[in-house]
Amino acid sequence: MLKGKNIVVIGGTTGLGLSAALSFISKGARVVVTGRKVESCQNAQRELGENGIAISSDATQEGSAEEAIEACIHKWGTFHGLYHVAGGSGRSMGDGPLHEITLEGWQATLELNLTCVMLSNRAAIRTFLELGSGGVILNMGSVLGFSPSVKHFATHTYAATKSGIIGFSKSVAAYYASENIRVNVIAPALVETPMAQRAAQNDQILGFIKTKQPLDGGRIGQADDLDGACCLLLSDEANFITGQVLAVDGGWTISEGQIVNND
Repeated sequence: MLKGKNIVVIGGTTGLGLSAALSFISKGARVVVTGRKVESCQNAQRELGENGIAISSDATQEGSAEEAIEACIHKWGTFHGLYHVAGGSGRSMGDGPLHEITLEGWQATLELNLTCVMLSNRAAIRTFLELGSGGVILNMGSVLGFSPSVKHFATHTYAATKSGIIGFSKSVAAYYASENIRVNVIAPALVETPMAQRAAQNDQILGFIKTKQPLDGGRIGQADDLDGACCLLLSDEANFITGQVLAVDGGWTISEGQIVNND
């Protein structure tokens, strides 16, 4: 499906990004992945093998995405697609329900989840325009950007950033469609990642997920649950799809979810 494609994964040295990168390679692509931690990059490089390059960089810093794209072109001659995964919870920085949000938490969460998307997408768009051959961008959103859960997942800045990614991606998709550049968003529900450990270790939340994500027994998603959708949207099989949001959510957005009151 991805034979001959050269793809950059921002935030691709662990979790969802690394799982996707390995899936891309299995389907014929070559990848460059980025991550902040040197050790994670070294581990990722071993897993990716000769068809992957792992670079240590901070996605919130200007120039980080450019470095990865340049490495991709230098190694393999051109650049076809960007998958932006980097981001995370701002809870520890001051995000939460609106009455508890600190200005510092708001700004840090915006930078972590939205500014870095702008930076990577800008780098990709500029390169696609320079190459003149079109390209594809896939951005990581979240169901919390359009389907809130007030009891267990009340981080309002995070929700704002994920909603912002949708508006941003649709606007960019519309503007550059005539250049044969596609931009889409994948929106998972609760997936097993380091960011999800708080939820994964909470029996009340797991009970809620049982009915909120009812597919396959009502479980937390796994990284590879997203890989098929990512491969599709970054491939030529999706060459008539742009400006769309695909929820990979185990049924989250069509399920009520039952909260058990144990007080």
